[in-house]
Amino acid sequence: MEFWKMNGAGNDFIIIDNRNLQISAEKIPELAEILCHRRFSIGADGFMVIENPSVGTEADFKMLFFNADGSLGAMCGNGARCISRYAYETGLSGINQHIETTAGLVLGERLDKTTYRVRLNNPTNIRQKLTFEYEGKTYDCTYMEIGDPGVPHLVVPLPELPELSDDELRPIALHFRNLSMFDKGVNINFYSKVDNDYYFEKTFEKGVEDFTYACGTGTASLVTTLALNGETSGKSVKVDMAGGQLLIQLKLDEGRVSNLYLTGPTNKVCVGEITDDNIAFLQNNVIK
Repeated sequence: MEFWKMNGAGNDFIIIDNRNLQISAEKIPELAEILCHRRFSIGADGFMVIENPSVGTEADFKMLFFNADGSLGAMCGNGARCISRYAYETGLSGINQHIETTAGLVLGERLDKTTYRVRLNNPTNIRQKLTFEYEGKTYDCTYMEIGDPGVPHLVVPLPELPELSDDELRPIALHFRNLSMFDKGVNINFYSKVDNDYYFEKTFEKGVEDFTYACGTGTASLVTTLALNGETSGKSVKVDMAGGQLLIQLKLDEGRVSNLYLTGPTNKVCVGEITDDNIAFLQNNVIK
């Protein structure tokens, strides 16, 4: 079984094309969990499966996204940028990509060999001015989803963020991550301002259950929040993360955000064959 290993600003993924493999749907979550387990297998934040698009869609292909724990995700921004490059380099699409996702249609575009831009799904279910307390400190947060059904994010301002280690930040992230009001779970996006239209961000991702080097839909949620609050122009907003820098563009019209674009680097790390001994159906030479 051939795979690609890619990353977008350090957010790393395993990609397989299931159109001919036809691995059954019930086996894919287990496959994702095994392969994404670092040190024991290839290791990744997420697992992406290419399928034929649904009948009647305008998509070139369908992208199914699974978190490292095997749970199904609605979409992934950096994953969509990486799979756009995969589609271009394997002939699935031209320089523009139409990607069917669980959250809706995502449009990709090749800017150069490694730089890809995607138009994300519009933000939905926005809840502003949420107030939470943790260990005596009050946090003013914004909740939203990218797409419908969408990827859930809680955006949390934290001016002291650059001075905090992951170990110091993790208890706060876990507190928010486990709040019962978020019945579908939630990704936590902490941020601080660097300069006008320039921010620093750390994301604690559900399904990975730890901090990741970057999060595309999280970065989009952050800039959407800032735009709704009148704190940013929404034009080429720079966001730094541990894995590098992403750019967000959006259109704000009468309090509604649209034309939400995510731009950043991709890296084709390797192409290889999956032979993991822990995947029983591979060893038995029975894919289905």
